[in-house]
Amino acid sequence: MQVNGPARAHGAHGVNAPHFSNKPSQAAPAKQADRVEISPEAQAAAAANEAPGADGIRTDLVARLRGEIASGTYETADKLDGALDRLIDQIG
Repeated sequence: MQVNGPARAHGAHGVNAPHFSNKPSQAAPAKQADRVEISPEAQAAAAANEAPGADGIRTDLVARLRGEIASGTYETADKLDGALDRLIDQIG
């Protein structure tokens, strides 16, 4: 049976039916391999991203602030007043 449109279907075909060819395949021409070239600028940026602190975290500042919080010297009246003023400004 043949397909003559979307409303008609064909019967089963053998393994070598129309969708397979018994012709020997011809060797495909050799393909050139893909290449990637990384610019010196990109290499420098990658090296900078791998450096300590490159993730934007200033570890020296974090260590200092942790020490101040642990010792109880971080929160001062001036800092709390400034934070409260900024909060009031944002709220309106």
